[in-house]
Amino acid sequence: QVRFVESGGGLVQPGGSLRLSCAVSGAFSIYAMSWYRQAPGKERELVARILSTGGRTDYADSVKGRFTISRDNAKNTVYLQMNSLKPEDTAVYYCNAEWTFGRSYEWWGQGTQVTVSS
Repeated sequence: QVRFVESGGGLVQPGGSLRLSCAVSGAFSIYAMSWYRQAPGKERELVARILSTGGRTDYADSVKGRFTISRDNAKNTVYLQMNSLKPEDTAVYYCNAEWTFGRSYEWWGQGTQVTVSS
């Protein structure tokens, strides 16, 4: 069973920054890691993804240039640095681990609330 400890969410003013962290148990180094978010009344959407080696990252168009995903395999942790935050970034942010071996396996964190408001 994969376990997650997410942290770093909170209330921030527009233009501010937050860094989300997600510590993961298990074979972290082989997982592709992602951050998703879900705003009230909306579907969950992919925000950023990083492969197991950390060599490739992908971002939603809405966060490109503002958010950075990174990972530290020695600490079993993935991060999401969020800069220039906007009110539309307000959502619950979820950490996701994925492993493909014949078929895809994935696990989800409990989510952390990010609220961008003045």
